[in-house]
Amino acid sequence: MAQQGVVLDQDQFCCSVCLDLLKDPVTLACGHSYCSSCIEGYWDQDEQKGVYSCPQCRQSFTLRPTLKRNNMLAEVVEKLNETGGAQVAPSELTNPAGPGEVTCDLCTGPRKQRALKSCLVCMVSYCQTHLQPHYQVPGLKKHKLVEATSGLQEMICSSHDKLLEVFCRTDQQCICMLCTMEEHKGHDTVSAKAERKEKQDKLVLSQQEVQQRVQQREKELKELQQAVESLKVSGQAAEKDIERIFTELIRSIERRRSEVKDLSRAQQGAAVSQAKGLLKRLEQEIAELRRRDAELEKLSHTEDNIHFLQNYQSLSNTSVSSDGPSISVPPLQYFKHVTEVVSELRDKLEELIQREWSNISTTVSTMDVFLPPEPKTRADLLPYSCQLTLDPNTTYTRLSLSEENRKVTYLMQQQPYPVHPERFTVYSQVLCKEALSGRCYWEVERRGGRVETAVSYKDIIRTDGHSGFGNSDKSWRLRCSSGGYTFRHNRVDAAVSGPQSSRVGMYLDHKAGTLSFYSVVSDTVTLLHRVQTTFTQPLYPGFGLVNHGDSAEILKLW
Repeated sequence: MAQQGVVLDQDQFCCSVCLDLLKDPVTLACGHSYCSSCIEGYWDQDEQKGVYSCPQCRQSFTLRPTLKRNNMLAEVVEKLNETGGAQVAPSELTNPAGPGEVTCDLCTGPRKQRALKSCLVCMVSYCQTHLQPHYQVPGLKKHKLVEATSGLQEMICSSHDKLLEVFCRTDQQCICMLCTMEEHKGHDTVSAKAERKEKQDKLVLSQQEVQQRVQQREKELKELQQAVESLKVSGQAAEKDIERIFTELIRSIERRRSEVKDLSRAQQGAAVSQAKGLLKRLEQEIAELRRRDAELEKLSHTEDNIHFLQNYQSLSNTSVSSDGPSISVPPLQYFKHVTEVVSELRDKLEELIQREWSNISTTVSTMDVFLPPEPKTRADLLPYSCQLTLDPNTTYTRLSLSEENRKVTYLMQQQPYPVHPERFTVYSQVLCKEALSGRCYWEVERRGGRVETAVSYKDIIRTDGHSGFGNSDKSWRLRCSSGGYTFRHNRVDAAVSGPQSSRVGMYLDHKAGTLSFYSVVSDTVTLLHRVQTTFTQPLYPGFGLVNHGDSAEILKLW
């Protein structure tokens, strides 16, 4: 029975540092016992040098205690080893730390235990065994325990080595109590707990907003998935309908082709049959005429006058008839007019297809199922930025290009440009090389009294009064001057109001048929004018300059 009692109290004979049965036990003045080597090693650690305290109750000693062997405890442990030591195997008393887990700061040796709690007063993490004094010793019960953490040092003020328990709202940082009396004196401060509660309430609201946003997005995701499936079904149905319609059209054309060929062959057969009848009549008539000619020839050479006179009367009475119909030989290209009619049909059909094809392609290309939101800010516009360069072949002869063909300047002297059919010859204008047909944004820095920013179809006239930007239905332009802005399209002007700026932004959504002009100041854009139409061709940005020294430069936006 005595042996069983020792086994039940075996924890009293374990070293709280190594967690094994005491070896060469020594007892400190506070009454706690340790292996001699364990307590010596604990005090020899770098972070403990100069500080001598009990690992359990944290009682400090001014001088390093002189350790003496506890003979009575040594005898008890020795008997415990002889009678029941196997029952206190360290493996039954330990909870080793796994990878990434916080380890006990008091455990020594290779078998570090997993820490359960960290003390914000001791600034030490404890395993289950080393934590017991905090539950038993009255002075330690008042310490603040938190879940084991490896970031204890982050909770200490680097200036005063005190616990961070105050929040400075002025500087938005955690501080200690001493900080409130020194560098943060007079600041708006509250306890970290109070600030946490306030921010916790805001966090709950933010979390609710996030959850609502998640629900909304999940709903939109479901709707979008359904829309995608519907889009696939609709697209596949459209493909089948298109295939069916074109198949019917092709069959109709093939049927008409067969009918025309049959008509042509029938006409050809009738004409050939008629011609063969005429050929036979002609051949018979020629044979009869040849026979008559032979008889006459023979009679003309007879020497018997009586025979000549007797036969002449009979031969001369059978005269050659001239009452037969005359035969008109048709021209070699007898069916040419048929080919011409069919060719005319082909041309009309191609013209119809070409005319309707533009309508079809525009309808298909503008069928944008998922339209992006309309850009509201410069930040919204910048993702659509495009690289543009000016085309020397379109440049008016008094305009000079520079900055890698991104800047155009009006000069008085003629520039040595070669003759080119795309060059503007009446207005001092220039187009960019790039054709735009999607969503594009670009900005222009203007200098001078009057600068025009525009977009145009490629087939704009270059050599007369209609070649000016805005003078036809093929171009749209905004004139910028010290007096304000003016928009022009198809010779119709419209006054535009807005803040004056040397920088103008232009946003094109070709499919949506919108063209927007913006005044740009720093990172703020203000809409000046918006065009809503249907663009039938790709658009080319362009610029028009009026006065000597005026310039326009396409800016690099990334």
